[in-house]
Amino acid sequence: MNILVVNGSPSGDHSITLQTVLYLQKMFPEHIYEFLNAGQKIRKMEKDFAPCVEALERADLVLFCYPVYTFLVPSQLHRFIELTKESGIDLRDKYVTQISTSKHFYDITAHAFIEDNCADLGMKILRGLSADMDDLLHAKGQKEAEAWFRFVLWSMERNIYGTAVRPEPSAERVRASEAESAEKKGGRYAVITDYDENDAESGNLQAMIRRFAAKAHREVTVVNLRTFPFAGGCLGCFSCAADGTCIYKDGFDRFLREKIQTADAIVYAYTVKDHSMGYRFKLYDDRQFCNGHRTVTMGMPQGYLVDGDLSAEKNLMTLMEARAQVGGNYLCGIVSDTADTDRQIDALADTLEYAVMHHYTQPVNFYGVGGMKIFRDLIWQMQGLMQEDHRFYKEHGFYDFPQKKLPMMLGMYAVGSMMRSPKLKKKLNGKMTEGMILPYKKIVEKAGK
Repeated sequence: MNILVVNGSPSGDHSITLQTVLYLQKMFPEHIYEFLNAGQKIRKMEKDFAPCVEALERADLVLFCYPVYTFLVPSQLHRFIELTKESGIDLRDKYVTQISTSKHFYDITAHAFIEDNCADLGMKILRGLSADMDDLLHAKGQKEAEAWFRFVLWSMERNIYGTAVRPEPSAERVRASEAESAEKKGGRYAVITDYDENDAESGNLQAMIRRFAAKAHREVTVVNLRTFPFAGGCLGCFSCAADGTCIYKDGFDRFLREKIQTADAIVYAYTVKDHSMGYRFKLYDDRQFCNGHRTVTMGMPQGYLVDGDLSAEKNLMTLMEARAQVGGNYLCGIVSDTADTDRQIDALADTLEYAVMHHYTQPVNFYGVGGMKIFRDLIWQMQGLMQEDHRFYKEHGFYDFPQKKLPMMLGMYAVGSMMRSPKLKKKLNGKMTEGMILPYKKIVEKAGK
């Protein structure tokens, strides 16, 4: 397979992000890799874009590689995308993905920018890797990068694309059709829904659930929230803070833990109403506070079946992604009935099974990192009250306060002192990025051996 890497970093070969690509090149040497240094050579490309067009035409997969700059991609990569569109090149049906490195500050908007522009070009979008700048230096980050790229290759083999997070808009609503049942393995998926069986308008959602249940690789348990005898909504009384037991006696906490959280994966199925999932889903979400701020389903894949034009509901899409990110759940897909519904549902079923079988997750982005840091600080301050949360956060290493990283802090003091010296600054000019990637180069050199 021909992989074109578009390096958007102004640092060129000294880009930290590029080191992850070079690492993957070592780990997956069976593919052909071609590189365009758009970040460094954009002026040359403005004068003659023809070589870039030829490289894009040769590619089976286009991989954008860049650091996040001020909410988006670097301006040089921004210009490359403009030139690509202006060239008139036909990139329809080519696969595309991306790798970014940052401290996760608004990596979400940078990734969305790439996805939106690639959608304009008719490309098949595969979800990218949002990595922390230091991830490649640690075994966990290396494994996450490998797992991500292996999933990208698997998705291309199965022609699975564009099923996650950003549904494609369409003027025509397409109802899901019936499907033959796939062979079932052990285990089960839980589908949480709230449709009214006596309401004709719920027929489309029911059809989506039926197709998913048929195509799923495990048995599917449908849990209709209309049938649960909720005694009321969450009172915010903190009665559950110490031991996780709700003040209501309707059995919801036990029902949640025994019937839903024991599944291998969860799929939420709903009809868009008043720009939300509806009252019953909000009631369900609020009552889950019996788990406090504990991400008890962490690692469990999730998906959505949505009846309605979700492409018009930007806030709702943000909510669904952020919910999965903060909970530590891999969002396998959001299926809307405004595009090729059957393909999306089938892809969701396959992707859920892949995630369960391979224990696949992705590094969290700005939603997950930012949300958990807020909760981390909150639980630390309120540990005397939120005792179950405090135990959970300690057990899972969530108390990753920056003051614990003393060696790095001292190192930054040393670098700062050198940069304040005019002589040293002049001597180091242009060599800072070269020095920064030295530990990454060592990782790349060892890769694949």
